[in-house]
Amino acid sequence: MQTRELGRSGLRVSALGLGCMGLSFGYGPATDRAAATALLHAAVEQGVTFFDTAEAYGPFDNEVLLGEALAPYRKKLVIATKFGFKDGRANAGLDSRPERIRAVAEASLKRLGTDHIDLFYQHRVDPNVPIEDVAGTVGELIAEGKVRHFGLSEASAATVRRAHAVQPVAAVQSEYSLWWRQPEDELLPVLEELGIGFVPFSPLGKGFLTGAISAGTTFDSTDFRNLVPRFAVEARAANQALVERIGVIAADKGATPAQVALAWLLAQAPWIVPIPGTTKLSRLQENLGAASLVLDATALGRIDAALAEIAIVGERYNAQGAKLVGR
Repeated sequence: MQTRELGRSGLRVSALGLGCMGLSFGYGPATDRAAATALLHAAVEQGVTFFDTAEAYGPFDNEVLLGEALAPYRKKLVIATKFGFKDGRANAGLDSRPERIRAVAEASLKRLGTDHIDLFYQHRVDPNVPIEDVAGTVGELIAEGKVRHFGLSEASAATVRRAHAVQPVAAVQSEYSLWWRQPEDELLPVLEELGIGFVPFSPLGKGFLTGAISAGTTFDSTDFRNLVPRFAVEARAANQALVERIGVIAADKGATPAQVALAWLLAQAPWIVPIPGTTKLSRLQENLGAASLVLDATALGRIDAALAEIAIVGERYNAQGAKLVGR
């Protein structure tokens, strides 16, 4: 597995990380602990050094899982976690007060079984707390040795600038994929200018870009995709056109649609590190194969043409979720 530096932060990680949310939260029942542990071990053995979690995933269960499963490998890994929701619950509102940030850091250190957090993200921007106060608090935690690097998630370009002026931001995490390219408009140019890494989450469109989801797919009642407009039946039927086009390109490359989607992200900039998630060993191996897939100019041109010709149907968040991003 090749490695990449997140911007000019000095933080070097595997070219593909592992988004761990789905092992405990969001996509239906939590994965069996033994199976989840086996998947995390397999990721390390195949070269993954970058693991993404948050107190809100569970809540709390995901950090405990990673802390236990990754303990034998901890010294060679980069573990990112997040603060920013009240009581660690994603549906309870935002809370990035300095005292709350400190409390989350201490609790996350215990759950992860470590003496430092490699990358500490603000999960969502809290409009009630100046970003300068957030950055300053994380800066204090860095000075104390409890945190190594500061990150932001789903923040606007303007907020990133303000935060970076107080405490250097190592990475920004936001959704980015073949079917959600808004970061290209304002965010990515600012990250390149400031030397900040970019970590796309949902790089496979919450599973849709793999080709494994159709209009007829039924999700578990606890799966958050039931609330996402882009996953309404009619939207899935319309958006299948993009997957089909990517599938043709993938077949010509001897690859899968998921591998093409991830390789496309890797081709956008050397400081971009996607974090696809999965609960299946077979999918993990498939995803990691994208790190060695090189898309030439012809393939990239074909992908650009498909993106220009196919309009994606459906918003990526419902009204409530949309209020929490881009601040």
